[in-house]
Amino acid sequence: MVYSVIGEGAMVLHLLFLAYVALGGFAAWRWPRMFWPHLACAVYGLGVTVIGWPCPLTHLEDWGRRNAGQAGLPPEGFIAHYLTGVVYPTEHLLTAQLLVALTVTLSWAGALYLHLQRKRPENAA
Repeated sequence: MVYSVIGEGAMVLHLLFLAYVALGGFAAWRWPRMFWPHLACAVYGLGVTVIGWPCPLTHLEDWGRRNAGQAGLPPEGFIAHYLTGVVYPTEHLLTAQLLVALTVTLSWAGALYLHLQRKRPENAA
């Protein structure tokens, strides 16, 4: 039971982390200090995707599921298991990755624009 909760909890945290990587930059529009944690998460997500850094949440979920007597994650990992072929077609993995990168870039561009607007003197036209 405990291992099953660990596996399920890691899956939920993983989904929340991925949502934050994709959309968390927009939080910096409202709360500018959120840019820095989002930058760290986005860089880590990029490292996992491009360089192949290990993901501790993937290992934790796999460990929890296997110890609960369930099938673990496939060697391809969390995204291949839960998203690729489910949320988007397998052949569009690169497209999905590029859309996430574009979303992050746009959120950061918007955060920069708002930051510059806030720093601008009020009486400047």
